[in-house]
Amino acid sequence: MKVILAPNQAAGDQAAFQVFKQVVDHGAHVLGLATGSTPEGLYRLLRESPLDFSQMISVNLDEYVGIDPDNPQSYHYFMKQHLFNAKPFAHSYLPDGLAADPDAEVKRYDQVVADNPVDLQLLGIGRDGHIGFNEPGSPFDGGTHRVKLTDSTIEANARFFSSKDEVPREAYTMGIGTILKSREILLMAYGDKKADAIQKMVEGPLTTAVAASALQKADNVVVIVDPAAAAKLRPTSISERL
Repeated sequence: MKVILAPNQAAGDQAAFQVFKQVVDHGAHVLGLATGSTPEGLYRLLRESPLDFSQMISVNLDEYVGIDPDNPQSYHYFMKQHLFNAKPFAHSYLPDGLAADPDAEVKRYDQVVADNPVDLQLLGIGRDGHIGFNEPGSPFDGGTHRVKLTDSTIEANARFFSSKDEVPREAYTMGIGTILKSREILLMAYGDKKADAIQKMVEGPLTTAVAASALQKADNVVVIVDPAAAAKLRPTSISERL
């Protein structure tokens, strides 16, 4: 696990952009994408860049259950607004939050990822160490599944909604086992609220209580953090300082 310490979020976003540019320049075909506030700066840089995704495929980590794709709070909508409208892919896959048959949707999305092996998977991290919507206790070999969100995740996501009561209680997410099959993984984290999770992910024991600790098992992981998110790491855990 390579941990890069950026002096601030803007520098971290630039470093993340260079990771994306490198894999695209070297022939990557499938990008795994994430939503939330953390990657917004990266997506802005991608929108403003000359990179061409028109022959590539994207697969997203997750989607809320029960929200229409055109709802401004859906991850379909987020991706269109922050990337796809400006940089369309040949095809972009996301879980269907309105799927009538949850079991069939899980199988469908597992097949999507199996048919489109991810060259680079982008991740954020939750305060409790979740990646995607793989909450504490998620098995490390899990595939796509429908999950009940924890109170802490609902609380953290409430800032995107008019009230906490509007936050969906369930989501579809790629499993940890699916994420670990990605050829490369890039995780970004900023701010002191992520410091505990980053410390446990990088230095803590390998445990399903911290879903992101599973990344210790992966062969090619880059973690980009600012000083606040890295505050609880030992200096020896930092691989590079920008």
